Amino acid sequence: MSCVDVETFLAHAIALEREAARRYEELSAAMHTEGNRALKDFFARMAHFSRLHLAEAQARGGFRTLPALRDDEYQWPDGIAPETADWAGVDGFLDGTAALKLALDSEQRGHAYYAAVSATTRDPETRRLAGEFAAEEAQHVAELRRLIAARSAA
Repeated sequence: MSCVDVETFLAHAIALEREAARRYEELSAAMHTEGNRALKDFFARMAHFSRLHLAEAQARGGFRTLPALRDDEYQWPDGIAPETADWAGVDGFLDGTAALKLALDSEQRGHAYYAAVSATTRDPETRRLAGEFAAEEAQHVAELRRLIAARSAA
């Protein structure tokens, strides 16, 4: 996947981060239903980080004219936003480990998307921005891996 310009990249990043925030809010609510306060708070914090990424993408696009893409105009791997895949199983019966693994898969897809854009674009500004977003996603992946490992060790 290669965004040809920074405006197209930012339109994609805004959609991706908006969806990620919504998905983390769903996980937070599921963990509330399960009675898992620690994971409820963790996923609420991750939703907050996604909203910060969203605000950052919107701010960077604020002085530009971003394309208003229809759902079928986004250039997502596999035709679906990276942080949307495999979310059909979020409900009140989702346990903590499954929620963390779902979030990890989502963050890995988000990271792979941003890293692929950074690696394939010819636009230096898009490369830089996508690289920054990929680095942030890599931190989320590492944090989720630590949490999963800690649960496995317990």
